[in-house]
Amino acid sequence: MIIVMQHHASDAEISAVVDEIRKAGLQEHVSRGSELVIIGAIGDEDRINPGHFEIMAGVERVTRVTKQYKIVSRDSHPQGSVIKVRGIPIGGEQIQVISGPCSIETQDQMNISADAVAAAGCRMMRGGAFKPRTSPYAFQGLGIEGLEYFQQAAGRHNLPIVTELMDVRMLDTFMEYDVDVIQIGARNMQNFDLLKEVGRVNKPIILKRGLSATVNEWLMAAEYIAAGGNHNIIFCERGIRTFETAYRNVLDVTAIPVLKRETHLPVIVDPSHAGGKAWMVPALAQAAVAAGADGLLVEMHPNPCDAWCDADQALTPDELKALMVTLGAIANAVGRTI
Repeated sequence: MIIVMQHHASDAEISAVVDEIRKAGLQEHVSRGSELVIIGAIGDEDRINPGHFEIMAGVERVTRVTKQYKIVSRDSHPQGSVIKVRGIPIGGEQIQVISGPCSIETQDQMNISADAVAAAGCRMMRGGAFKPRTSPYAFQGLGIEGLEYFQQAAGRHNLPIVTELMDVRMLDTFMEYDVDVIQIGARNMQNFDLLKEVGRVNKPIILKRGLSATVNEWLMAAEYIAAGGNHNIIFCERGIRTFETAYRNVLDVTAIPVLKRETHLPVIVDPSHAGGKAWMVPALAQAAVAAGADGLLVEMHPNPCDAWCDADQALTPDELKALMVTLGAIANAVGRTI
């Protein structure tokens, strides 16, 4: 930890800071320049509280040197991690496109969707059985019945399934139905009790970024899961809320290389929820792959006009198939495959 003293800090104020560092069991390194005194606290930073030093007399600012997110940090695991979902890698050279409808509606709808997902060349399928909705009167999902529809439809093509967990009380049900990948939605990114619970299971977790979360907050949320023992975490950028009203959310493409630098875990992107309109999805998906994303979550519905949820952002089966061709070309250009 680096403690920068104020320009006119007295010797007594400097000594007080040094004493506090020693009390915490760390060593100090005092560097006296012509104008500033900088004190380095050498040792386990977790043993001292930066806020304690910030309010001390004569202190200008305090900066951490080591990261609070230790398990998910690339410092602890220099090589990028590849997470296997029934043998399908997320991370590494192959980019995975996970597609399917926003919400599970009927068995026929899911069967047709699974056929389209497989025909497009996608190796995994998404679908919502439990839906967080802004309005309490909107369709909330079919629940357990939806999980049954989903497993039956995806099983016809041996597609692993991805679905969102909203409530800790449903975790045992997700395990019973053998959900392949558990998604933690944007609204639950800082539901710490939920994060702790999924940290105790042996299932890959897709952690979506909160609507207004910083990258650091997102990384710390992942650390909650990793601290519980589950290191199979996949970050998902899905757009953040800003002042802009021309589209649903701002897809933060910058977050992809930043996360790739900060963490060893895979990073995927949800272009559907970012743009909120089907016509935006191809451009955002292409940008994500070009920026280094390890995968995509793309919404597709057999007949978007009839979708019970988020109809505006769902691709048709033909549009998904066309997008896969384009993404393949971009992936090849950056030395990867679809």
